[in-house]
This record gives sequence, C-alpha cells and structure tokens, in this order.
Amino acid sequence: MKRVSLVFTLALAAGFSTQAATAQTLKTVKDRGMLSCGVSQGLPGFSSPDDKGNWTGLDVDVCRAVAAAIFNDPTKVKFVPLSAKDRFTALQSGEIDVLSRNTTWTLSRDTSLGANFTGVTYYDGQGFLVKKSLKVNSALELNSASVCVQTGTTTEQNLADYFKGNNMKYEVIAFGTADETVKAYESGRCDVFTSDVSQLYAERLKLSNPADHAVLPEVISKEPLGPMVRHGDDQWFDLVKWTLFAMLDAEELGVTQKNVDDMAKSDKPELKRAFGTDGNLGEQLGVTKDWVSRIIKAVGNYGESFDRNVGAGSKLGIARGLNQLWNKGGIQYAPPIR
Repeated sequence: MKRVSLVFTLALAAGFSTQAATAQTLKTVKDRGMLSCGVSQGLPGFSSPDDKGNWTGLDVDVCRAVAAAIFNDPTKVKFVPLSAKDRFTALQSGEIDVLSRNTTWTLSRDTSLGANFTGVTYYDGQGFLVKKSLKVNSALELNSASVCVQTGTTTEQNLADYFKGNNMKYEVIAFGTADETVKAYESGRCDVFTSDVSQLYAERLKLSNPADHAVLPEVISKEPLGPMVRHGDDQWFDLVKWTLFAMLDAEELGVTQKNVDDMAKSDKPELKRAFGTDGNLGEQLGVTKDWVSRIIKAVGNYGESFDRNVGAGSKLGIARGLNQLWNKGGIQYAPPIR
C-alpha cells in the first residue's frame, strides 16, 4: 500500500513539474508585449480587415478580449491571416498563441492536433447557398448537383454523409481558399456552394448581387466553432477559456460596455466576484483582479459582440438562434465565476 502511495505521489509530482514547465505562453505573450492571434483570411462578421488593416469580427473580439485581460489594451494583438489548410500548423509551431478562426470542434481535432478547444463562440451548422434562378427550395432537390467546397475543412465529409444518406448523387469541385470557392460558385462552375451557414451569409455579401442568392433551410451538421490553444499549457488554456466565459457571464448578469463601471460598484455577491472586489479569481488566472472589467470595457459582453459583428446590428443580420443565452431559448452557457 505504501509503495502504491509512493508511486502515485512521484507520478503526481512529475505531472505538476511538467505542467509548471510548460506553462510558458502567458509569460511569452507578456514579454513580447503582444498577443499573436490566428484568424481567417477575410470572413465578414468573424474576422476581416478594412482597407486600413483594422480587423473586426466575432473571432477578432475574442483575441482583443484576451489582450485586454492581459495588458488592459485590446490593440495589443497581431492578427495572422491563415488558410484552412495552414491554421493548425501555425498553432502547433508557435507562430500564433491562439487560433480564433471559425474552426469546428471535433473529436479528431481535439485529439490529433496537439491542441485544445477553449469553448464555443458560435454554434453553427453546414448549409447550402444557391442561385434563386435555379428555383431550388430544399437541399433534397440537389440530386446530381455540382457542389463547390473548400478543402481542409469538415465540409467535404458532411457533404458526402448527407448525399449518401439521402441516396443522391453529386459532383465535388474543391478549392484551396474560401475566395476561390466563392468566385467559382459565382462564375457558374458549380450549382451550389456549401459551408457553415454563418460563412454562407458572410460570403454572400461579397457577391455582385447578393439578393440573387438564397441559403436553403436545411442545416446538415453540428458545427460548434471556437478558439484553440496548444496542449500542455493549462494556465493559458484556462485564461483563453475564461475570457469567453466572462463575456457570456457578463451578458447574463446584465453587464455592458456602458454600465460596467456602475455594475462594478454593486454589492451583489456574483458581481463582486466577477469584478474582483471579493476574492482574487483574476490573479488565479495569471491576470489582475479587474480582468472582467477590462474585457467588457474593451469589447463588450458576448451579446454586444454578436449583435455588432454578425447579428441585428451588422450587415449579416443573423438571428441569435442557438447562440442566444440558455435562459433566453438558446444553448450558450458559461460556468459561473466563483
């Protein structure tokens, strides 16, 4: 019994030392004075630059929120545009500290890439975009269609599963980038463009006549999109994860960019914990006690970021749907800050 206890103690100690040795990312980011964030090559609403190189989007806000928590400055982020094919290599190699790029959380990615997903920023699903002139009202009418897809994504497997499951034939026309895929679709090289529904809405804005195209009603897959960090650094994993959770919890608690200073004076226990006036939860994450205030002042709560980038206040105008909070009919839910 004593021998088992000794072995367990030694193993536990080894595990702790390994964890301590690999908890380097936050220190590296602080020493560098800048967060390196992998994003898309330009997806409106999620991560896209303007003509002056200023990045905006739901995925962008996550990285700005992390920078705000660390530096109290949401501009201390270097955005690295990455293709679907190159995104994981950039994370594995250390070129980026976090990947925040409309990436689906799957078992194989969670286990084979040396990375962890830190939460879900957007609950999505794969759909189909077609020209209205085709007079197609359902994906079940797409038998023998040619379909444009982007390689290096979960899209091709979902497509194969859906068409096989419905005994339909189809032709895949694959491209390396989203822009190539959209251009091929618009030029008529294929009948249909398939991707996550959020991306279909975003890419439709780039078409010369967006109103001539429609997103079909079927959603054929589950696509929970979220940020990724490397395996082996639990401190960094916790910080990125709880940055997103803080945005969600803030919305649930009614904390916004406009009222954050007033709410920080509240005597409510849950707000005192969130704002660091009771306890040191921020310091346990490796940042300051006022980390939640920093995040909300910089980017707002989750609902504010959603509405501004992809929701009612944006050109995309996507309904909250599943991304509504759990107590308002959706499934967005964050653990409590306590």
